[in-house]
Amino acid sequence: MTITAIVGANWGDEGKGKLTDVLAVHSQFVVRYQGGSNAGHTIINDYGKFALHMLPSGVFYPGTTNVIGPGVALNMSKLQSEFQELVKRGVPEPKLCISERAQVVLPYHIIFDELEEERLGDRKFGSTKQGISPFYADKYAKLGIQVSELFDENQLRSKLNRALESKNILLTHLYKKVPLDVDQLVVEVQKQAAFIQPFVCNTTTLLQEAIAKGQSVLVEGQLGALRDPDHGIYPYTTSSSTLAGYAAVGAGVPPYAIKKVVAVTKAYSSCVGEGPFVSEIHAEAAHELRTRGGDAGEFGATTGRPRRVGWFDVVATKYGCGLQGATEVALTNLDVLGYLEEIPICKAYRIQNEISMDFPHTSQLQQAEPVYEKLPGWKCDISHIRTFNELPIEARNYVLHIEKIIGVPIRWVSIGPKREQIIER
Repeated sequence: MTITAIVGANWGDEGKGKLTDVLAVHSQFVVRYQGGSNAGHTIINDYGKFALHMLPSGVFYPGTTNVIGPGVALNMSKLQSEFQELVKRGVPEPKLCISERAQVVLPYHIIFDELEEERLGDRKFGSTKQGISPFYADKYAKLGIQVSELFDENQLRSKLNRALESKNILLTHLYKKVPLDVDQLVVEVQKQAAFIQPFVCNTTTLLQEAIAKGQSVLVEGQLGALRDPDHGIYPYTTSSSTLAGYAAVGAGVPPYAIKKVVAVTKAYSSCVGEGPFVSEIHAEAAHELRTRGGDAGEFGATTGRPRRVGWFDVVATKYGCGLQGATEVALTNLDVLGYLEEIPICKAYRIQNEISMDFPHTSQLQQAEPVYEKLPGWKCDISHIRTFNELPIEARNYVLHIEKIIGVPIRWVSIGPKREQIIER
């Protein structure tokens, strides 16, 4: 059995959680392989509406094992609160495995994230203030703490002392704050670690054995291709790779086993955070699209911030699908566009009076202007439809037009937030 990766083609917020939830029913394992609590997956099912930030999206199926891989920024307190909230709301206790090699987001990572965004002011990068950038900075500076190191107090204290040598200097001299106390920090971290300890295991061996047995594995990415630090709109990116290619690293699975890559994109564009966004719309048009979008409008699942919205961006989506190595596409939120007489699509960029279909680097992207074409709308509710051929001809043509210009088959079309509101072609 091969691995299926579910990833974002754009800036994030594409609806990956819903698709993972739909496909997880056939999967023995669902794996988070990067990122942390800085983005959320919204899922609506028979238990209610949930925004998952740390837990994999397979937690609603008792037969699915949910894995947090070594590439994840593990926020232990967020994970605990999410886990307990699920059980409180009647969801059967999920099967959860946490990699012993995963590294943990520590309280000072969140403190530094908040302080730095405050210091930058108008120059901020739009951080979700979940400690992600300081976490990955420590990871690659070899100051991180792995899950396996949480349960030896002497080792934990030694590593925290080492980290605080420089961090307390920054706190007192750069940010003018009170230094952190290692004794209080040890107590707080050990309390968080006590909850996760029963779930800790060697997830790399677990997944490699599952693949050898032919079991079905889903790996789910966070955010989207345009937030990748190497290939995205740097520096307005996240701090870990958002690409399907990184799943082999972040999950600990063979690269050749990932045969299917589902890139998720909305039928229009949206993003939370700063950075260039060529097809963005404003004022009343943006308000209308934002309030109609999704189950409760276009607001960030983690931050609650209003999402920036715009029309479908062919240039960005084609680029994102190429980066992800998409074998198929899931187009979400098609139903949202049912109020429009005509639907604009950004088919190219104009940069210094030249028309281009290539997605440029950030400095050029900031100069880009959208080149639009318009397609006829269908002016009706399609959320009750369950087959592609039953969709209005205008809706089908919209999907087929996008499919043709991005060059990847659209296999899934979502026409509402619920599990059953998805059409497989």
